[in-house]
Amino acid sequence: MPRLGKKDKEEWAYFINDIGRRQYNERCRQCVHECKQSYRAAIVYCPKYKSKRATA
Repeated sequence: MPRLGKKDKEEWAYFINDIGRRQYNERCRQCVHECKQSYRAAIVYCPKYKSKRATA
């Protein structure tokens, strides 16, 4: 398995948790789309996400 380069490491640093693994936001974990967001993001905006509770 190839290792990440310096640029890729810096890009993924926001997603790495305490034990060194990539961790995504709760809403993004089960999503099939590739627009994953970090677990550190407080507010998640995803144009592909539609809540089942939304009325409109």
